[in-house]
Amino acid sequence: MDASCSSSSSGHCRYSYEEYKETADWLLARTEQRPKVAIICGSGLGSLAELLSDKIVLPYQDIPRFPTSTVKGHAGRLVFGKLKGRECVCMQGRFHLYEGYDIHTVTYPIRVFFLLGVETLIVTNAVGGLNGSFKVADIMLIKDHINMPGFAGQNPLCGHNDDRFGLRFPCMSDAYDRELRDLAKEIAKEQGCDSFLQEGVYCMLAGPTYETIAECRVLQTLGADAVGMSTVPEVVVARHCGLRVLGLSLITNMVVTNYDSKEKANHTEVLEITTLRTKDLQKFISNLITKIP
Repeated sequence: MDASCSSSSSGHCRYSYEEYKETADWLLARTEQRPKVAIICGSGLGSLAELLSDKIVLPYQDIPRFPTSTVKGHAGRLVFGKLKGRECVCMQGRFHLYEGYDIHTVTYPIRVFFLLGVETLIVTNAVGGLNGSFKVADIMLIKDHINMPGFAGQNPLCGHNDDRFGLRFPCMSDAYDRELRDLAKEIAKEQGCDSFLQEGVYCMLAGPTYETIAECRVLQTLGADAVGMSTVPEVVVARHCGLRVLGLSLITNMVVTNYDSKEKANHTEVLEITTLRTKDLQKFISNLITKIP
């Protein structure tokens, strides 16, 4: 079923509480699992869901009001299952503004997760590295974000606020849970991943074009360590709903900041690098999930 929505007087696309609940109830009727953790798998990272046992796989097109993924590297399936005995739900593929979806559709699954009883959201993505000390295939713990579409008024919380989801003016200074980040650092050290674990600020641009050299320089000046085309709207809605959030970015390329460079960002390279680091990420997230309070 394709995504649909009701329009408000302002012309923005809106969903009602009842519509989110209808989707959540549809999902609850099809699985006995009641996950407390949801994982959104970014470009090329959908194989994380393959680790789940007792899987129930639901294609997005079968789920009422769910959008469908149109991007290579995004399978477009919701997978319920157990990861080392811990019930969780994985999105194999997310939705983006550049696919033509409005920001409320992009974030639709997050409120559905909230109504399923999810308490912790893990977001993963593939990014371009802006920080000169980062290397390709590093994993960056997101400690903060810069919401560039939000600067232009593209915020998923614009419009009517339903108090059943959260407060009108949610705080974002603690968007990425410090305790979960500390736990991630401990696990990385135990696993021997700390040599390629970084921490930094994620900046979202709308895409689908990769950044110009001038844009990359601006983002570096703003304090961004990595740049991508997703994640931030999901995190904003998750925090509005009171979910704890952990963000992990895989550095798939270093952005071009020199006009003499012959390097060019491309999506094939992104998918190739995610394949190289997949096993490390799988092990890392598996260990992490078992220790989330």
